[in-house]
Amino acid sequence: MQNYTLWMFGLALAYTILLVTLGHIMKRRAKKGDDYFVGGRCFGRWTVAFCITGLFSGSTFIAILELAYLKGVSAMWYGVAEMSHVLIIALVLIGPFRRKMMVTISGLIGDKYGRMAKAIAGAITAFTFPMWSVATALAFASCINAITGIDLMTAVIITAALLYVFLQAGGMWSVAMTQTANFFAYMAMFLVGGYAVLVNPGLGGLGAFLAEKPQFANMSGVGLQTILAWFGTFWINVLLAQAAFQMSLSCRTPDEGRKGLFIAAGFNVIFIVMGIVIGIAAAAVMPGNARGLVAVPKYLMANMPAPLVGIFTLGIWACALGWGAPCQFSGATSLGKDVGSALNPAASDADLVRYTKWSLVLLTVLMVVFGYMRSEQAAWWNIFAWTARNGSTFAPVVAALFWPLAGRRGATWALVAGFASGLLWNHLGGWSVAHFYLNTHPVWVAMGVNISTLTLITLFDGGWSFVTPQNGKRWLRDIGVGGAAVFAVASFAAADWLRTTGLIGMFLFIIILFLWLVTIACTAPREQAVAMARAN
Repeated sequence: MQNYTLWMFGLALAYTILLVTLGHIMKRRAKKGDDYFVGGRCFGRWTVAFCITGLFSGSTFIAILELAYLKGVSAMWYGVAEMSHVLIIALVLIGPFRRKMMVTISGLIGDKYGRMAKAIAGAITAFTFPMWSVATALAFASCINAITGIDLMTAVIITAALLYVFLQAGGMWSVAMTQTANFFAYMAMFLVGGYAVLVNPGLGGLGAFLAEKPQFANMSGVGLQTILAWFGTFWINVLLAQAAFQMSLSCRTPDEGRKGLFIAAGFNVIFIVMGIVIGIAAAAVMPGNARGLVAVPKYLMANMPAPLVGIFTLGIWACALGWGAPCQFSGATSLGKDVGSALNPAASDADLVRYTKWSLVLLTVLMVVFGYMRSEQAAWWNIFAWTARNGSTFAPVVAALFWPLAGRRGATWALVAGFASGLLWNHLGGWSVAHFYLNTHPVWVAMGVNISTLTLITLFDGGWSFVTPQNGKRWLRDIGVGGAAVFAVASFAAADWLRTTGLIGMFLFIIILFLWLVTIACTAPREQAVAMARAN
């Protein structure tokens, strides 16, 4: 056991020292605001690819590894949902957002709806990112616990402190260098994991295990509600993926950023396959553990020498850094840059960089506090973070991009109402990780309230007229009407099944979303409506 501990910590320490050194070297490139926040917008396609791979594919591998150990091949749908998310950003959003020179989602909201909305959106966004960071950090903490016996909280504190040390130096340049190094750590991890599978149980043993336990080969083993929730969450999150935008929009040109995202989507296939194969191999050789992230290192220790186990756990460490570093930095950007500029409009670029570095300290503390509160339920932090961030910012972001009628009052109250309703629904459900109030995921409730609040206040404020939509908006109206009708009929016809499976909340949210599309297509500011009527 001592050899395994030495190799694990020795490699992790050496790797972390390397990253800290690179971060301080990058400090020379991060003197101005744009250099610090978006790398001077000079990243090439491969830098973008490494950044996005580290952000999404690393966390995807951890999620699939855990789920494959427990549920088998159906864990793949998490990775497929995440990959579709990256492709949508590449095909639809990278160009328009790059031309807007966007840095953060909360900044986009503030540019459209003013300082109050910017401050609220920035604070909520900053509050949620340490939740995602700690969720992945707990995965590495589980490896430490399995190999060394060190408690989870000590590992979380170490992770949080190391993230802060190299992030505060070079900002986005530090993130880029970290993600590039992480990519090669992932590949080394996969070589070790693949070798372990060939040694025990072997490809034949893997096939025999799947034949003996067909539930592990069931493509819907994790449950239909869970699979649909993954796709729904990732697709809805397309417009809100702030950390992904901040990295991909650091590209030299939209085309470079798009190509980088396509490369990252291709890399993601490797992470999906390896996560499933290694997770199922661990289930075959080392069954019965309640946590896959504890069982996998034990499986490796039973079959691999200490240096190879150290390389594998180094890859898990890289996964934690690959997700946690961008999350911490993006959250600190929202708090330091967006909230800071909202509270102090006269702040210079140097002031905003300083505020962001202070924010990193605060988010580091929050990350440790969150880990202490629920160290055994990393998945819960992901659920709560999705609910709090998406449930508050979704409607204001969509309106800022596509609905000029929406005003400051509606956007501000939508932020507050969506966030509060998510808190309330979690409270009514006992803050559970799997059992929700009325069997309805809180994210659908929060986002439904978010859209409804913005829409009702906007319409109540007046200054608008109904219009006959033209061209693309006519298609938007027809899709909205047709979609709302289909899902309304389905909700009525299959109400009992939807309630039992927990899908009723998602269906009701989709109906609200389609009706909102109709409203966006068929309303316009009164002056614009008059001009359109005259033109026709």
